[in-house]
Amino acid sequence: MRRRKLHNAMNNSTRRSDFDVTNSVQVSSPQAVLAAVEALFRPTWPGLSLDPLARAFSHFERLFAGEVPGWHGVDTVYHDRQHTLDITLALARLLVGYERQHDEASRVGGTRAVIGLITGLFHDVGYLRRAEDRGSRNGAEFTRTHVSRGARFLQEYLPVLGFGAWVPVASEIIHFTGYEVPFGHIAQKVTDPRDITVGHLLGTADMIAQMADRCYLEKCRDRLYAEFVLGGVALGFNDGNPRVKYASGLDLLRQTPEFVMDVRSKRLDGEFQGAYRYLEILYGGRNPYMEAIERNVEFLRQVLRSENWQLLRRRPPIFAAIADPMDTMRGLMLGHIKRVWSSS
Repeated sequence: MRRRKLHNAMNNSTRRSDFDVTNSVQVSSPQAVLAAVEALFRPTWPGLSLDPLARAFSHFERLFAGEVPGWHGVDTVYHDRQHTLDITLALARLLVGYERQHDEASRVGGTRAVIGLITGLFHDVGYLRRAEDRGSRNGAEFTRTHVSRGARFLQEYLPVLGFGAWVPVASEIIHFTGYEVPFGHIAQKVTDPRDITVGHLLGTADMIAQMADRCYLEKCRDRLYAEFVLGGVALGFNDGNPRVKYASGLDLLRQTPEFVMDVRSKRLDGEFQGAYRYLEILYGGRNPYMEAIERNVEFLRQVLRSENWQLLRRRPPIFAAIADPMDTMRGLMLGHIKRVWSSS
């Protein structure tokens, strides 16, 4: 009966926009995600102190809200608070699923799981502007370097939690969520295979949670494109000439099916060795994240065939620290586009 209820919840057309893929955890709420993480971790690692997690979640909430001196709150519209919390929950599930399927020698253990989860919680902190980042207008400008900026944050913050010894590991495995450092370089610096495993789980969570988002397609069109513009990914210069990778939000969507296929073959099934399958023990052999991704891609293909863009009509809330974040982002985006083309 319980499994049937879960199945119905995961397939319910009324899934709420700020809830996870199972429609059971409000991933815009740090308190709700922390409670879900604790419910997973306590029976898996009995006796493990979860106080560092509670402290990290509290700091995360204040940091992203702009309440920590020396920091601006989150102002990116795709990589907002919900994005991070959704990925953190997926990572907790992957860590627990992995642990339940391995013997003592290859398990990651409770402390390493906590370090991994804290790394996941702050994996996109590099999008937040520091007070010293004078001249920056929006965190999306750090798109190309945000992972390295996140590694710097972990080097400063982990010792505060008493985890200074884990800085060399965490500041490397965070790069499994980005494209700044080739994965082979990470393996050269991180020698314990259990740490690499946590990195693979982290990178997996980062990809599957966002692609399984109920509003992934609308967020790509309206929000991720705007961030790509400000970050110099959508358009820029090549030998002094304008270079266009994504001409618009719709153009980004047209390239999304190929992107998802590439991510699955090269990252999820490739570098990360199919780590998403560790979720299945938690869901009776099913994988709600991969199922949601497939539904999103299939629906996008239908939209692309029909060219009926009005089918993408969801307007999910943005969980940022500034008023009118989308209007602000659009203004910055249009100004950037004008400057690029006027200087060409």
